[in-house]
Amino acid sequence: MHALADEDGAIPASSVSKDVAQGRMLAGLLQGLALYFLYLSLKNGTGPATNAYFFAPLLLISLLVPVLFVSGLGHLETRRMWIWMFAATGIAAVLGVYDIWRQGYLEQNWFGVAAGMSRATPSALVLCFSAIGFYIAHALVLVAAADQRRIARYPSYFERAWKLIIQIIFSMLFVGILWLILWLGAALFMLVKLNFLYELLLKTWFSIPVTAFAFSTALHITDVRPGIVRGIRSLLLVLMSWLLPVTTLIVCGFLLSLPFAGLEPLWATRHATSVLLGTAAVLVLLINATFQGGEVGEEVARVLRGSARLACVLLLPIVAIAIYSLTLRVAQYGWTTDRIIAAACLLIAACYASGYLWAALERKGWLERIAPINVLTAFVILAVLLALFTPIADPARLSVADQLARLESGKVDAEKFDFHYLRFEGARYGNDALQKLKTTTTGVDAALLNKRAEAALQKKNKWDRGSTPLVADARARAANITVWPNSKVLPPAFIEHNWTEFEKNYQFPPCLKQQDSKCNAYLIDLNGDGKTEILIKNVEIYGPAVAFSLATDGKWQPSGTVNGINPNCKELLQALAEDSYQLVVPLFKDLQVAGRRMRVDPWSSDPNKCASTGK
Repeated sequence: MHALADEDGAIPASSVSKDVAQGRMLAGLLQGLALYFLYLSLKNGTGPATNAYFFAPLLLISLLVPVLFVSGLGHLETRRMWIWMFAATGIAAVLGVYDIWRQGYLEQNWFGVAAGMSRATPSALVLCFSAIGFYIAHALVLVAAADQRRIARYPSYFERAWKLIIQIIFSMLFVGILWLILWLGAALFMLVKLNFLYELLLKTWFSIPVTAFAFSTALHITDVRPGIVRGIRSLLLVLMSWLLPVTTLIVCGFLLSLPFAGLEPLWATRHATSVLLGTAAVLVLLINATFQGGEVGEEVARVLRGSARLACVLLLPIVAIAIYSLTLRVAQYGWTTDRIIAAACLLIAACYASGYLWAALERKGWLERIAPINVLTAFVILAVLLALFTPIADPARLSVADQLARLESGKVDAEKFDFHYLRFEGARYGNDALQKLKTTTTGVDAALLNKRAEAALQKKNKWDRGSTPLVADARARAANITVWPNSKVLPPAFIEHNWTEFEKNYQFPPCLKQQDSKCNAYLIDLNGDGKTEILIKNVEIYGPAVAFSLATDGKWQPSGTVNGINPNCKELLQALAEDSYQLVVPLFKDLQVAGRRMRVDPWSSDPNKCASTGK
């Protein structure tokens, strides 16, 4: 097997051997069969799926390595081809094994795995970022082989990288259209009461191999039609390049508005870093769409040349603001998995920003320094990805260590410490930390730490925030609820009642069931019978208040809900607190239909607004 590629990395259709074409088709078919076998194993809880440390890397290898083989076949000589395949297989195996080790202690039902089995599939983050990393690495390997140089010419990198991404996009489009046609055919046969094709499409033994085979076929076809791919790429880049002036103008306007608007509105969004990172990514993409392989130079329109140079300058302040935004969040709340991943992205963005500024300051040529910066940053991206998904810089390991340090130093109280984060975002490191906190005997808060850590360890999934042993008792309910008017107190029977015994207690304010939840209680005679009802409303949470009445058996029962108590309407809250209210006749009588009573509420464009103050 020898390289057949021309100088831009494409295989002329006339020179493609039957061996290469058949090898690619066979690889796609074998990939489909392997994925179907793994699916059956996972569904039935047999074979490889019984050992997650074997199944996860096998799945990752089956998803990624055959695609690399199909793309590389015919472009790499035999020896280099197999070296790259073995290296890719080894890397995928390491990533899969480590991902299972860090997450495998959680017993969850993932993607049809038999109940009671531990997690066997790689996480979505590993699947996504592994695909990105292998795409970059594969492009570097193919270009190095074609140019016979470890660091090749930048135009070669440009040609290969864009060709690969277009091949992948159109192969996915091809698979999607194929399935639309197959389902259309099934619908046509269903019109004449023939459902064989419909039933066939539902069979996984057919759908999985067909999808993999179609994808490899599309990769092969796009590879042997370089003229079509090159034309699509040129059109796409030209269209994208003309978006650069608009984007540059918007970003420039945003930066110029900051001295007048200030940064406070930016921080108030709580997602400033992600928006700024997205902006930086768009700028980098459009700059490269304009720069292309670095050989277009004088052919580029003057407005595009000027926009690209200005965009290279604007990139640095955008990244700097994003770094400052992340720094503020970390100083306030510490490192989390998401913030460490954001920091890794900002490191890559900083490489682009500083390098592109260096390119923009060059006067002799037009942004020629972008070429070495792009190549260097590609290697930085690979290093960052490898560090993030191995113990070197695992976000879970780093964030758990930081959160524990904040707890030990007193920056965060034991009462406010996020044990839930350690359980479900800290992976194995967080779980180990909870085991230690569960048995710690040092510190004044040792008992509380033991209790909270034990409660977190009992949770089975990340959405289980409410099902913990930390149920509010009478003492906690008395502390949670503020009574208005403040001259009155809640009846002891109400405070001591166990509100978790009701079937629909999920409708009750959390302060009646859980610790650390605050409510206001208004003692009001709602029906004018001389008996006081208790109206409970969460503090700073929209939603209805719940009214409780004393039943004939001497027990308090939920009797209704009251809408329109806006926690931001100070005038309304003050009137309720001061016992300033009137009982009025309803505008409409209630409807009783099939034994069920329904109330007609007066129409309001926004029931949460303060009617008189507009606050």
